[in-house]
Amino acid sequence: MRSVGVEEEFLLVDPETGAPVAMSGAVLAEAERAGEVEDEQGAGLTKELQREQLETGTRPCTELDQLAHELRAVRSEAIAAAADAGAGLVPLATSPLPVEPTLTPSRRYYEMARRFGLTVSEQLTCGCHVHVAIDSPEQGVAVLDRIRPWLAPLIAVSANSPFWQGEQSGYASFRSQVWTRWPSSGVYEAFGSVQGYQEFVDTALATDTLLDEGMLYLDARLSRTHPTVEIRVADVCRDPDDAVLVAGLVRALVETAIDEWEAGTPPRAVRTEVLRLATWRAGRDGVDGVLLDPRDWRPAPAAVVLGALVEHVTPALERTGDLVTVRELLQAVLDRGPGATRQRAVFARTDSLAKVALDALPGVAGT
Repeated sequence: MRSVGVEEEFLLVDPETGAPVAMSGAVLAEAERAGEVEDEQGAGLTKELQREQLETGTRPCTELDQLAHELRAVRSEAIAAAADAGAGLVPLATSPLPVEPTLTPSRRYYEMARRFGLTVSEQLTCGCHVHVAIDSPEQGVAVLDRIRPWLAPLIAVSANSPFWQGEQSGYASFRSQVWTRWPSSGVYEAFGSVQGYQEFVDTALATDTLLDEGMLYLDARLSRTHPTVEIRVADVCRDPDDAVLVAGLVRALVETAIDEWEAGTPPRAVRTEVLRLATWRAGRDGVDGVLLDPRDWRPAPAAVVLGALVEHVTPALERTGDLVTVRELLQAVLDRGPGATRQRAVFARTDSLAKVALDALPGVAGT
């Protein structure tokens, strides 16, 4: 089966107060002593833009059960390294408490800060990126062009960032709003071919707006370092089972797109402006309200739209043996809500954003 891997970004916090702490260097030093830093496959622990963050990666997996084990194992490694350094690690896509992030020392990051100002100095968000193996760039671009209508619902099932700088944002995923500050982020037009994709990349770099190809922050892209497509829309998930759900849906979307491409079915025509509306709606409502249904682009209950997503990829899920697992994991999210639901419930009960952050420490968040 086609392999899938997951990268997750986490917040480092003071285990007593819940406030973000700039300790990634110390945490990575502990990880290095334990032999848990990132390897050539992207598995292990590594730095991120801000020192209040840590990124993890799994090995490529072909079975969702294997991926679930990998996700929990690498989270446990990160939790242990953070604890050894005196920090807590929480799967929250934004900090509930106010924070002034601290840039990770790096020539590249310093240049990003000089060029993009507040976009960098206020950027402290944690996402979940899913890599799915492809056989060729042509296949990868065919996938990118065909998955566009179905990316926004992935934001809804992963939504885990209702607070921003000590305030209720009014969004289930405010990370998805903050991320749009980057000039190269978000939804994209269909590329049509590898040549069309490369022409876009070359033009974007020639504008001298971006530092390099790594700053192509599209909702989905061809990986620069692995033979994969990388889908980047999801919040980091509070519960690792939700990350498995996102990965299972993403792999099935990729498989379905490849089926359509091989059958000669063209990508569905949809304007990027409509996709932007769908993304906004998913970030605001999560699974608790309405989403835009890709079948007609009209509002519909989130459960209906997510059911339509599963129906769209059912043949692929059946081939990989994932249909029952994905249905069960999706129903669990619909029943309890994603991470944003838990965060809001804790705040409603305690009136304390510190307790919202501390509630996500290991042992509570399913890690």
